[in-house]
Amino acid sequence: MSDNSDRPLIQHSKETYGDDFNAHLLEQYKLYVQSADNVSARRIASSRYLLTINVALIAILGVDLGTPYQSIALVFAPGIGVVVSLVWLLIIRSSKRMNTVKFEIIHKLEQLLPTSLYEYEWQKLQKGKLTSYVSVTDIEQWIPIVFFGVYFVLYIMTFPVAINGFLDWVR
Repeated sequence: MSDNSDRPLIQHSKETYGDDFNAHLLEQYKLYVQSADNVSARRIASSRYLLTINVALIAILGVDLGTPYQSIALVFAPGIGVVVSLVWLLIIRSSKRMNTVKFEIIHKLEQLLPTSLYEYEWQKLQKGKLTSYVSVTDIEQWIPIVFFGVYFVLYIMTFPVAINGFLDWVR
């Protein structure tokens, strides 16, 4: 695939494209806005799934599984939780980057439409610099960070207990 990063967003004028330019532009705009919504919907679905996994891992740590299995759970559940939390954080940040680019493109497309609703909204929020405005993504990324911290502390606290429990069981 060739690098087309120098190609303009709008490749045809109304004169060169024809009478359907406005109708096709509006349709492409609608589809592109929907694709930005789809990125957010996928992020939300992933977050729900990963939250469920995190809650299950925490629950496993609270259940008495019996000596050797409890020791294994105390070692592996926090480790798995750290990995799940990191993956979750990466998904959130990737979605944020993707939607940042998508909204830059949406703002450019809006320059050819009668209104620029998304651009206007972003200006009202002072491009994210309003002290009272914090994006949902910026807030949302703290959830896996908190889980990561909980798992890290649990791992530090439970690793010696798990090793002793396993050694007692082996003896």
